[in-house]
Amino acid sequence: MQTADSIVIIPTYNERENIENIIRAVLALEHGYHILIIDDGSPDGTAAIVKTLQQEFAGRLFLVERRGKLGLGTAYIAGFKWALEREYAYIFEMDADFSHNPNDLPRLYEACAKKGADVAIGSRYISGVNVVNWPMGRVLMSYFASKYVRFITGMPIHDTTAGFVCYRREVLRTINLDTIRFKGYAFQIEMKFTAYKYGFRIEEVPVIFINRELGTSKMNSSIFGEAVFGVIRLKWASLWRKYERK
Repeated sequence: MQTADSIVIIPTYNERENIENIIRAVLALEHGYHILIIDDGSPDGTAAIVKTLQQEFAGRLFLVERRGKLGLGTAYIAGFKWALEREYAYIFEMDADFSHNPNDLPRLYEACAKKGADVAIGSRYISGVNVVNWPMGRVLMSYFASKYVRFITGMPIHDTTAGFVCYRREVLRTINLDTIRFKGYAFQIEMKFTAYKYGFRIEEVPVIFINRELGTSKMNSSIFGEAVFGVIRLKWASLWRKYERK
């Protein structure tokens, strides 16, 4: 039986080095978050570790297994639909590799639950460049990609590609999740842009992003290419679309 108002969705692919530690860190927080793992058929046994932990954290830790790598965006969409069906009020996106600090979850929650934001973004760039242990080329690519997206879309958001986010339930119910097109990291841009066009209040909460210490990064230049070139199509399509809340 659900006893929490918040659920943290964590997509995984080959995260056996991190998964137990991130689950324990989130579930140890005072607020009492639930966790939903969306695993894309990790051959390293990530899902098996989650299943073992489910015995310890019954009713708080959930798992959806999918066959093969189907993309970050589709993982989150599946997670959003799962959470909406179960009436969670606050739905989070978070990485498994500790690049997002679990201790920042309460700050994102507070921005939505107490300060009136509809979407709270854990932002790397709202107060300078708060990224640790990234190669300089990757920092620059990410930073200027966000600046570019902000320029093209007109969104008043500094970290447009951030993947550490809290949504109020109303936001995800309003967006037609089946129309979200991007599957990679451009998914993050499309979700923020759509929420912005619907007039939802978006707040950036400064966080420090720390590059993973364990496991292998899934980021590459083609992912950023999707974000950079796809945003033009996204902006163009928005010119012919009405964004009306029902």
